[in-house]
Amino acid sequence: MGWFSRPAAPVSYAALLREGDRKAAGAAALLSPNHLLTCAHVVNDAVGRDLLCAERPTGNELLRIAFHGSGRTSRYGWARLSVWVAPEPRSADVVWDGDLAVLELEKTAPEWATPVIWRDMTEGLELRAWHGGGVGITYADTVAGFRDGPGCYLDGSLTGAAIGPGYSGGPLRVKSDRTVAGLVIAQVMPGQDPLRAQETVRRSWAVPWQTVRERLTRAGAHDILTGCEVIAPDHLTCTGPAEDSVRQMVPLLRALLDDTARRADHCRHLAAGLGMQAPPGGEQSAPTLDELAALLLTEERALATLTESLAPVVGGHGGDRTTLNGLLTLGRVEPAVRLLSVTEHEQLHAALLRVAGEEPELIPRAAQEALRLLELPEALTRSPRLAEKDVDAVVQALEEYPDGRGATTGSLPVPALLRLAEFVAAAVAAPDRRSWLRAWCERVAERLGISVAALAERRADAKVWAARVPAPVTQVIVRLHRAGAAHPNRFLCEIWLGHKDGGRTAVATPESPLEPGEIGRLIRLTADGSEAASGHAPTRVDVVVKADGLDISVDEWDAGSVLGDLFPDLAELGTPLGSRYQVMLRCPDLSGSVPTAASEMRRRWAVGGDGTLVVDESCHDIMSLHRLLDEPHRDTARVVLHGPPERRQQLLHVCLAMGVPVVLWDRDAGSHEDAPRMDVLDPTGPLDKLPGRLQEFRMSQYAASASDGAARPALIWEEGDLALPGALWLADPA
Repeated sequence: MGWFSRPAAPVSYAALLREGDRKAAGAAALLSPNHLLTCAHVVNDAVGRDLLCAERPTGNELLRIAFHGSGRTSRYGWARLSVWVAPEPRSADVVWDGDLAVLELEKTAPEWATPVIWRDMTEGLELRAWHGGGVGITYADTVAGFRDGPGCYLDGSLTGAAIGPGYSGGPLRVKSDRTVAGLVIAQVMPGQDPLRAQETVRRSWAVPWQTVRERLTRAGAHDILTGCEVIAPDHLTCTGPAEDSVRQMVPLLRALLDDTARRADHCRHLAAGLGMQAPPGGEQSAPTLDELAALLLTEERALATLTESLAPVVGGHGGDRTTLNGLLTLGRVEPAVRLLSVTEHEQLHAALLRVAGEEPELIPRAAQEALRLLELPEALTRSPRLAEKDVDAVVQALEEYPDGRGATTGSLPVPALLRLAEFVAAAVAAPDRRSWLRAWCERVAERLGISVAALAERRADAKVWAARVPAPVTQVIVRLHRAGAAHPNRFLCEIWLGHKDGGRTAVATPESPLEPGEIGRLIRLTADGSEAASGHAPTRVDVVVKADGLDISVDEWDAGSVLGDLFPDLAELGTPLGSRYQVMLRCPDLSGSVPTAASEMRRRWAVGGDGTLVVDESCHDIMSLHRLLDEPHRDTARVVLHGPPERRQQLLHVCLAMGVPVVLWDRDAGSHEDAPRMDVLDPTGPLDKLPGRLQEFRMSQYAASASDGAARPALIWEEGDLALPGALWLADPA
């Protein structure tokens, strides 16, 4: 055992209790402070049903649960069934599939009951399970064996306790670390065909984490899963720091901590910060330099925590500061070393958590400006608002980013995480939060050896950005691309906010293809975030598509609702985009293919007035329409298209090529006989009121649950220049 050691981790147990005798029907794994994972058959047992009953329990009854911890600590409470994955018996087999249940706790789990950390289950893993009753002596050791479809068989030795009734639903803890690889399902009973009794001794089976993740995702529990901590197996099999890294670090540590008493003092402070134990004894007890170097290169916050106590001692100048800078430089190239100390990380996480709760759109907005040349973490691009549960992931991701741009000559550059903190501080509403974040940045910068002038430059940039008052947002601009044959019902999406002065503000969006409902909710969240940030609610959504996208019914996509965001059971309360906003199409690729189209559009807007060309049976082909738009309707700004879809598509392209800025048609019309369905829109009425009339029509159709005979109007509205950037990829020049 080395100088540094960890105290034995306390083990907590969770169980689901039967209604009758209050004994454990089975065990459970704590997914999060508010959710338990167990087997569906354990729930059946707890409520007195047949174990393999597949039907979800009816009603909303409370289930009694228990938490047991070390030192005979226990707490009892209640939970409700949230997610049900029924047991699925296999034909002519002794095992079954499925069999999962997620319970939502009435009250948050006790602090000493920590959520499990997951890892994938692989053959040969040595595992340990406990009975749901929480008695330590009931531990049962077993080994992961053959993977059979979604399940995995387990085999235990012939000594000690065996997995049996009451173990189902319990976490299978990996003996070599603190992770969990899956859940116990059941034991294989002796004498079941095709197995003989001696072949089933100590054999049971489990559901691996890989299957848990897949089944719960399929059951709609994605939001619950995102809060689970998962460690990749390659992280767990790390063999320690490279010898070269230790060899480079030891001379620097010797220069700073050659004195044994001084080293012991700083290392005791380090051990306390990392939650480790130092051996008892006086100042003579200190770790070797090799052991200390190995710890600094394997414990992710050890180096930052050590330098936190060293920096005030060495001061800002001189040889010791230079040596400390060299130590930090070595840490920056080591994959296991993080930027922040334990205390710094906890403080920043708590501060940003409060900001995300009070101003959820601020951190993503600040990141777009502070880190404009960097590819942002996925949590900052998924939505214009940052969820509180994603704050820690953002902090940890940005710790790994390269040092930033524009440092004062002779100073280290300001890291990305500190730049973000400065920009958040500049724009946060609460003055005390601003002061605290700036003081935090100053402390961390001083520890890292970053000059006051370098940090001041970034702070000045942040102040300029925060003081800039953008023009009111008038529209949301969405550019859609079909994701391709592999994802026929998904789209790549880019979003901008359009300001009254013609400016554009890019909104962070996911790079992966999205489903229509996901894009609809993202558009609504973007509009809501703009209203919360500036007090101006955009009423218009311009959807930019290619020529093959004019049939995309974006106005019918579900925009979700605030209640649906908070309560998944109310997700159906969402409304189509077209009833919330004035949704209009734009196709600059098609109109831009003709050199004169843009100037013609501007001219038609200038002189067109309320004139309208209604395309009926008399205009039967593209040549007829071309002649009409070229002479008698040369100044007309609006065309209403009727007719069959195959002809309508060609005529639509002619309109855009000849600079017609407004085109209205019924997406569902099968022939000219369907033209009267559009009369309710007054298609030839006042042009400036047409988008509003269209929105009112869509609202009425949604409220009335429109019949198949109703029109499905689509509108192209090309107004003003739409200068959107193309694909451009930049890398940080660092």
